[in-house]
Amino acid sequence: MKPVVGVMQAWSCIVISVFAIVILSVIGSLFKSNHHSMMGSTDDPKDGPAVAATVFSAVIVYVVFLVGCGFQAFLHYRDNRRGAITLS
Repeated sequence: MKPVVGVMQAWSCIVISVFAIVILSVIGSLFKSNHHSMMGSTDDPKDGPAVAATVFSAVIVYVVFLVGCGFQAFLHYRDNRRGAITLS
């Protein structure tokens, strides 16, 4: 199987996905616990756990991206181990 995206795009996607998972997990946890930094203003949403469920669904999307991009990076790694010269 050949990689679909380039090696730099795959590793960039991995890094961005990891940061997004960490940051969105923290934000979702703050909303789920109704922390005052997220729920203390008059303009903030009233239902923190509902917002947390939406944020955690975005985390699941980024986990899917992480798995897909990780597989692409693995395919590049496997392809590079074979060497640049192949005999047919």
